[in-house]
Formats: sequence, structure tokens, C-alpha cells
Amino acid sequence: MRVDDRGNVTEVGEVPGVAGEGEGGLLGIAFDPAAPSTLYVYATMGDENVVVRTRYVDGSFGEFETVLDGIPAGFRHDGGRLLFGPDGMLYVATGETGNPDEAQNLDSLAGKILRITPDGEVPPGNPFDGSPIYSYGHRNVEGLAFDDEGRLWASEFGDREADELNRIEPGGNYGWPAVEGIAEGDEYIDPVVEWSPTSVASPSGLAYVRDTFFVAALRGERLWRVPVVDGDAGEPTSFVEDRGRLRDVAVAPDGTLWVMTNNTDGRGDPREGDDRILRFELAAG
Repeated sequence: MRVDDRGNVTEVGEVPGVAGEGEGGLLGIAFDPAAPSTLYVYATMGDENVVVRTRYVDGSFGEFETVLDGIPAGFRHDGGRLLFGPDGMLYVATGETGNPDEAQNLDSLAGKILRITPDGEVPPGNPFDGSPIYSYGHRNVEGLAFDDEGRLWASEFGDREADELNRIEPGGNYGWPAVEGIAEGDEYIDPVVEWSPTSVASPSGLAYVRDTFFVAALRGERLWRVPVVDGDAGEPTSFVEDRGRLRDVAVAPDGTLWVMTNNTDGRGDPREGDDRILRFELAAG
């Protein structure tokens, strides 16, 4: 679907071969800033998750080609976020598919953040030789964003103890399943922000603008605002608490904040007209 700045919705086409069982399906999209007509899609196809790409020209899709396959799929925890970094590489967030030990398995792409070239190759500078794995020990990352200094951040679903906002380091181990939330040890990297209990967050989409992260909360049914200074986070505050489950948040080119609800997924309380994309003006400053 394409949504213009007046809220008009146009169906562009379908991604062939997508399987939608459980939490799988069409999970993430990203256009390549260096090739703006090239669209990348993260989706469940068959028994795996894949990254495919196509050209979007004259309002329609071309042929789809596979960029990366072999990402485990499951009934839950399929990740799915795609984001191009300032280095021109594609960052891919995956989930551990309900198999926690896979998050620590460096031979598996599950429970990881991956870094690949636009053609799906392993780029120079990855922390593990010959591997697309950039960080590991993740349960289910659903949000990725870069700050003004080029640092990568990720929002991550916890289990029962804590949800997380993490600052991602190359080769970093974020502890799942041994650790959830802040562990205060040297073996794993602690989150910069944790939400406990998880009922106040269950974070999904993540966006950054003007020294602030915005985190869309599913179970928490609100939008979290997290100020950041020099890579350190301040106290989170929340707003947009009357729209139900929030799946995603994005900053538009005009600086407005777009927020997507997710009340018709079988876990929410749908209202008339759901689901919606909401547009908010951000205060100056």
C-alpha cells in the first residue's frame, strides 16, 4: 500500500509467496537511499524468513529477487525490521522464533541483528569473519534506528521481566536467554532503557529525531518518548495513550511523526475505522 501526504491509500501490488502463519508474514520494508526505486522486503516464505527486493517504477513492482535467505521462521518471534544505515549497508533484525538458545548460536541467523550489502553479501567490517551477524543474544527485535552520531539502536521484546532499548555494538552479546533487562555484569551488554513490567511496553517500531527516540508500544498501548544525550538515555515519558496497540512509528521528510495502530491483529480491541496511520506535529525545539 502507498499512502500519500493527504492520507490517500493506493494498493501497489502483492509480494508473491508470502506465508502469514502466526507472527510471520510480510514483516518489514525499506527503500535503498542510494537507489530510491529499489524496495527491500522481509517476509516469511515457505519454512524460512527471507529478504527480497524489487524495483518500484511507475507505480508498480517489477520482479522480486532473493537477497538473503536461510533466516529461521517460526509461529512467533520472527523479527522483521529492515533499515539502511549511514554506511549504505542493510541492517536486518531477526527473532529467535521461540527457540531461545538460537539467540546464542552463531551458526544460526535467528535472534540476531544482521548487516549485509545491498546485494546480500557480507561486508567488510562485520565482527564475525564471513558472517552477516552484527550482534546476537536477542529475543525479538522489532525496531531499529540510527541517531545523529551514526549509532545503531534497537527496541526488543522481553519475556516476562523487562523490555529493552539497546545501543548496538558490533559483535555485542545482549544476553538472551540468560539475561532479560539489566544484568549489571561484564558478560553481556545491558540495555540503555528497560521497561518493567513488560505490560507497559512490548516495544515494536522505533524512530529517532532531534535527540529523541520514539518507541511504539503494543501491550503498553502508548508511544514512549526517550531523550538521548551523548548516547545516554534520559527518563522515558509516554503519550498517545488513547489509540490502542501501536505497531510502528516513523519520521516523515517534513519532520512530522507517523504512527501506525495495530488493533485488528486478534490481540487488540478494534475501534471503528481501525487500523490507522496517525500523523502528529512535533513541537519545535
